[in-house]
Amino acid sequence: MVTAEIDVGYTASITVKVTDKMVHQFADLSGDRNPIHLDDEYAGKSRFKRRIAHGMIVGALISRALVDGIGLGGIYLGQSLKFVNPVFIDDTITITIKITGLRKEKGIATVETNAYKENGDIVVKGEAVIMMNAPA
Repeated sequence: MVTAEIDVGYTASITVKVTDKMVHQFADLSGDRNPIHLDDEYAGKSRFKRRIAHGMIVGALISRALVDGIGLGGIYLGQSLKFVNPVFIDDTITITIKITGLRKEKGIATVETNAYKENGDIVVKGEAVIMMNAPA
């Protein structure tokens, strides 16, 4: 059962600073030690001219936004992500979620999931399908 305030058009957002510590923790967790994320000298010679955060850090922040915005106990059924612009160390990112479809009888929601930099540049476009937690 879905609560009355969670319906098509419902929106929520979170804002998070992506730190060097987060990038190193993600590298430790995932084993993704690509030097574009961890090595200033290497990254300085890249097209980006400095280190970029792992794209999946933003993916994890989208997961957090879904929990914070829609509620605990939901289950991911799917997520698409398109990485549009890089996230640099110490960028502040706002994740926005918007319910675009809802099968109330099943508690299944389709959610637009986008991430933006402070200057308004989009960094990730996506869509999630989630099974919302039904209250006991």
